[in-house]
Amino acid sequence: MTDTLELELENPLPIDTIIKGNCIEEMKKLPSNSFDVAIIDPPYNLSSGGNWSWDNSEKLAGFGGNWSKVMENWDNMPLIEYFNFCSAWISEVKRLVKPTGSFWIHGTYHNIGIINFILQLQNIEIINEIVWYKRNSFPNLSGRRLTASHETILWGHTGTAKKREYYFDYEKSKSLSFPEDNLKQAGKQMRTVWDVPNNKSKEELAYGKHPTQKPIRLIKRMLDISAKYGDTILVPFVGSGTDCVAAKMNGLHYVGFELEDKYIKIANERLKHCDNGLTLFDSVSEEN
Repeated sequence: MTDTLELELENPLPIDTIIKGNCIEEMKKLPSNSFDVAIIDPPYNLSSGGNWSWDNSEKLAGFGGNWSKVMENWDNMPLIEYFNFCSAWISEVKRLVKPTGSFWIHGTYHNIGIINFILQLQNIEIINEIVWYKRNSFPNLSGRRLTASHETILWGHTGTAKKREYYFDYEKSKSLSFPEDNLKQAGKQMRTVWDVPNNKSKEELAYGKHPTQKPIRLIKRMLDISAKYGDTILVPFVGSGTDCVAAKMNGLHYVGFELEDKYIKIANERLKHCDNGLTLFDSVSEEN
């Protein structure tokens, strides 16, 4: 009981919890420099239908403001509103992730250019642009364009370009090999093109799924090279919980946010049934 109390006193975060709510508003409640890594899978703004309202009366750093979700569809906004939305959550990620930490942002051509631009406006350095090659992606049925077979992932940090303190396990990135990746070889440097099939195991879908769910092998690769055992991960858009599950499997803590009850239920079920690489007292015992 003493160890549990000590852990709670040392870490004011609601660790290992998925919080229902708007991530921008909820992140504002957390202390600065609280997280070691963030994994962000935001809406790509490529769906049709749905509305969000935006109150421009409040000016925040990074072009933020007051958001109010007024319809269930979360993936369609007017362009300027999407820009402001991304500016707001990026501003909070910048505040919350330590200078010694880093973050990963998923996207496609629909949104990644906007996010790249905002990162530069907020003086946030991009470490790498990752091309996630999806070998088994869905075919193009219209015959009017090339078959989309990749997504983009931006890896960045919240420190300065003059003092790059972010954690990167270079030796581990070299030693890792993946049987399904035809590009990465053990002992060779990890490149910025990752050959990761998009299919999920039965275990990943056992309790339900999300329309933009990422394979857990992709998220684990990010955490393998950018997070240390016992670190705390920020997940602004939880969805079905893949990022939190990968964190738990890697011996990491997490704090996540999600608006939809059905996805929170799926995520919590997945977390309840996945292997935990970290015990409650590891963070305390390693420091002592």
